[in-house]
Amino acid sequence: MYAPSWLRRGVPLVALAALAACSTGTDAVDQASGTSQRFVAGSGSQEVYAVGERKAAPNLSGKLLDGGSFELESTRGDVVVLNFWASWCGPCRAEADDLERVHQATKASGVRFLGINVKDTESRAKGFDVKFNITYPSLVDPSQRLALQLKAAPPNAVPATIVIDRDGRIAAVFRKALLDTELQPVVEKIAAEKR
Repeated sequence: MYAPSWLRRGVPLVALAALAACSTGTDAVDQASGTSQRFVAGSGSQEVYAVGERKAAPNLSGKLLDGGSFELESTRGDVVVLNFWASWCGPCRAEADDLERVHQATKASGVRFLGINVKDTESRAKGFDVKFNITYPSLVDPSQRLALQLKAAPPNAVPATIVIDRDGRIAAVFRKALLDTELQPVVEKIAAEKR
């Protein structure tokens, strides 16, 4: 009887069954997105820069999911929280409620949130916003060109969050999914800085 070469080399059937289990069912990885997105998990790093160490953020601009346009330069005087996300990103789904809570808690102190949706379709991105009740706007950046402009503090992963101070400088970078208890104190501290 003929046996395939992988079976003759002793690859256990249990291992093959385990691999097959990852590709089907309700908890399966979205194969359509995962293979083209090349998801890279964040390093878990967190950097908060002293005022004298901050570098200027580029004037990011582009089309918003709602069809409008946005320029980062127009937010000068406000603290801006940029969150790089995608609908297919599990950690992005996990942090969505936390980000919205921090947005609601800090907007009265001159803090603006802006999502930057990467490597996604607009319909999936809009569905994500509806599902997670996201009330702040998001730029559409399927090719990640906006991320490439952030040479001083590249996001490098999805999700990533960058906090821009009132003078348009990069004040903090998080390369991981965030809890509100991690993000809110940093945002509040930056918002309270004197200009």
